[in-house]
Amino acid sequence: MSIRHNTADQEFTTTRKGFEAELAYSYPSDGVIDFTHTYVDENLRGQGVGEELARAALDFARQEKLKVKTSCRYMASFVRRHPEEFSDLLA
Repeated sequence: MSIRHNTADQEFTTTRKGFEAELAYSYPSDGVIDFTHTYVDENLRGQGVGEELARAALDFARQEKLKVKTSCRYMASFVRRHPEEFSDLLA
């Protein structure tokens, strides 16, 4: 699946089978990215789409040396489920 990063709209998006999913973010302070909202169309749920968006977004944060906040419940839960991979990114 192709994940697109739209920096102007501050979101990661994908389209599969005509259905969309997105992960939105903001920059609340210098060096910090806050993942604020995840939406996966109900026709794509249970197929790993949210996880792929989360991994792409967290990879971006790591590459850019950003600390991560997770205002989005899905992202907070995802990071908690994968502490060995992502806990070092948390602000």
